[in-house]
Amino acid sequence: MKNVGLFFGSFNPIHTGHLVIAEYILEFSNLHEIWFVVSPQNPLKAQSDLEQEVHRLNMVRLAVHETNQRLKVCDVEMSMPRPSFTIDTLERLKELYPGNEYVIIIGSDTLQTLDRWKSYPELISSYNFLVYPRDCQAYKQEFPSSRFSLVDAPIIGISSTYIRSIIAKGKDALGYVPDDVWDYIERNNLYGYTGLHILNE
Repeated sequence: MKNVGLFFGSFNPIHTGHLVIAEYILEFSNLHEIWFVVSPQNPLKAQSDLEQEVHRLNMVRLAVHETNQRLKVCDVEMSMPRPSFTIDTLERLKELYPGNEYVIIIGSDTLQTLDRWKSYPELISSYNFLVYPRDCQAYKQEFPSSRFSLVDAPIIGISSTYIRSIIAKGKDALGYVPDDVWDYIERNNLYGYTGLHILNE
């Protein structure tokens, strides 16, 4: 039996914070691997904000390739109906890899909308959740069940939303994303990138 953590996300784009969290959870949990599950369409997010799924998947592959060999990329949702529902993805993964035990990794901010997930009661009664803190309030939150555990991971003060905003302003996002991911964004003019604007001060 292999314990696999599923890190679901749009990864729009993937950034260094995602990798730091995944590395930390691998080190301080009983997970054998963490799979980055790239979601083509999150039902709770605006589709208009998303870069093309092929680009987001390619960037995750570039980022994860550079890191721990226990980090994997999972593209199972790319061949499934849209939008992507976690419960359906879990059922599909159990069909494909019946020898694995799956744990769901979420940020503490996701707890606010978790009850809107498809088959929410079944999810929280059937699967374990590892919750990483998005802010200090995470340590004061109550969990829906005993299947939830808070991981005392670093609080990362960057987000994909912020990265998209600075790229659109013509600023350098290198340092927020892995080198190969930044090169990919530049080559493909993603997120409104049209070259860097240098301010004369």
